[in-house]
Amino acid sequence: MNIKNKEILHTAMKQSAIDANCNAADFYAEKNIIVESVINENARKYLNLPLPCNLISYGNNIVASIQEEYREIVTSYINKYPIEHCFETPNMHVLNDELQKYGLRICFMAEYFLPDVNCLKELKCDYELKILHKKDFADLYKPEWGNALCEKRQELDVLGVAAYDGDKMIGLAACSADCDSMWQIGVDVLPEYRRKGIASALTSKLALEILKEGKVPFYCAAWSNLKSVRNAIKSGFRPAWIELTAKDASEVDEMNL
Repeated sequence: MNIKNKEILHTAMKQSAIDANCNAADFYAEKNIIVESVINENARKYLNLPLPCNLISYGNNIVASIQEEYREIVTSYINKYPIEHCFETPNMHVLNDELQKYGLRICFMAEYFLPDVNCLKELKCDYELKILHKKDFADLYKPEWGNALCEKRQELDVLGVAAYDGDKMIGLAACSADCDSMWQIGVDVLPEYRRKGIASALTSKLALEILKEGKVPFYCAAWSNLKSVRNAIKSGFRPAWIELTAKDASEVDEMNL
């Protein structure tokens, strides 16, 4: 495999810089950085820019991409607490309480994973695996494959790997072309076939296929979704960056219905 981990990380940072309206070098800075969130047609497709407040960290500092009216609140917050504490309770309540005064709430807390080329390899399972392409997805937009495929953004689903027990599809990993350089992996396995190594076999094979296409695979999980996090690590992925995003309170309320 020709691509190096440093290249993969730099590709992710370049994309995060596009998403946040900053420079990739900002994620290496020793101090926190605040920039204005703006619309960018090259950002990840699912981001509804501009964002009121989005905190991003690759572990060195926090880059806060914000709307200007929240600069004072966010500046005070990210400079008061250690980096890791800014992304969790109890400190997170301080930011949320201030943002609620403006009709906002903390909405998403996510961890993102990138492949480690020294660990990534095709894993085996006891079932046949087949590569699928966009034309194969037409009849697969069903609840059981809701993590692998996105019905609302079908045009972005580009590549997949499916597992079969005879003629029955029992697992699916697929990726969406969320931006030009990076494709995001999602995976589903039918409940009765879980804990058989199928998810990691699908994820690792798809990640390798994505790299063959000249794209960087990435994987997102809530920190509390241990099954998903374990799958990422078993499949050869490692934690790369974290994000915390605030949205309009009405959007959060709708998600809670």
